[in-house]
Amino acid sequence: MDGQWLKVLGLVLIIEAMLPFISPKGYRQAMLQMAQTPDKTLRSLALVALCVGAALVYFAR
Repeated sequence: MDGQWLKVLGLVLIIEAMLPFISPKGYRQAMLQMAQTPDKTLRSLALVALCVGAALVYFAR
C-alpha cells in the first residue's frame, strides 16, 4: 500500500511540473491570472476538482 502512495505522489508531481516545464511563460501568466481571481471562485473550482478527484479514486477501485 505504501508503494502505491509513492507512485500516486510521483504522478502528481510529474503532472504538476509539466506546464511550467513546457511553457514557463504561459504558466507564469496563468498564475498571475489566478492571483487576481476572487477567493470564492478559487474555492469553487477547488471543490469541483476535489470531488472529481475523489470520484476518480473511488471508481478506480
